[in-house]
Amino acid sequence: MDLRIFTEPQQGASYDTLLTVARATEDLGFDAFFRSDHYLKMGDVSGLPGPTDAWVTLAGLARETRRIRLGTLMTAATFRLPGPLAIQVAQVDQMSGGRVEMGIGAGWFEDEHTAYGIPFPKEKFARLEEQLAIVTGLWGTPTGDTFSYSGTHYDLKDSPALPKPVQAPLPVLIGGMGPKRTPALAARYAAEFNVPFSSAEDTERQFARVREAAEAAGRAPSDLVYSNALVACVGKDDAEVARRAAAIGRQVPELKENGLAGTPAEVVEKLGRYGAAGSQRFYLQILDLSDLDHLELIAAEVLAQVA
Repeated sequence: MDLRIFTEPQQGASYDTLLTVARATEDLGFDAFFRSDHYLKMGDVSGLPGPTDAWVTLAGLARETRRIRLGTLMTAATFRLPGPLAIQVAQVDQMSGGRVEMGIGAGWFEDEHTAYGIPFPKEKFARLEEQLAIVTGLWGTPTGDTFSYSGTHYDLKDSPALPKPVQAPLPVLIGGMGPKRTPALAARYAAEFNVPFSSAEDTERQFARVREAAEAAGRAPSDLVYSNALVACVGKDDAEVARRAAAIGRQVPELKENGLAGTPAEVVEKLGRYGAAGSQRFYLQILDLSDLDHLELIAAEVLAQVA
């Protein structure tokens, strides 16, 4: 099993904080550092010092890390036009030496659009479909050829389709619990399918839908990586678990029900249940970015048992 660190910087984190966590992620042996793509805090937190942009952050980390993979869960399609997004991601992939993965979703948090003057269209999924066609089309166009696209929401004419990412293809992540359109989109474009914050039982059902969609599209279901994103709250004993839960404003029973919480042995057991449901990779949502001891414990007592 791959274990990746997943952060939510809109809740309050500077670039320097994210760099510290990314370097710890690398030093401790985790597979990747991912971050959300949001511009507004959620819940009862200050959000200070304010939001950081996902792809600006990853560009910086591309130059200040050496091994870990870097990516988003999930880039909001509403935030960026597809042509500039293709350029941004390809450039960061070049800057990292080919370590970038792009998770992308339709976008959902209307308040952050209102707060920063970003249009929030009613029909978001169709825009996501066109964005995926354009971004992957630009990357996949042979150098020297041009790319054109005429859709309902976007039109490109004779694009030079540059620059190219180092990776060919650059991995695209799609996720969610939509029963039909989401699995079909993943079957067409994704290297990985992610189920966020769901039970092992719901995960197994959604993975089955994606495998079915892949077969219908003429693709081997095993071509995709299947993953989960889950909040992590691990402690060496019950008291430490309770302390870490309080630090992020959550209750231990709820975290144990809905996330990866408890002692290392409890978390390893629960990872096994998700593994039996088909999950191969886990994004551990770390909400207290000041607690590097948390990462050290997970690396020593959980990662060491499942890697």
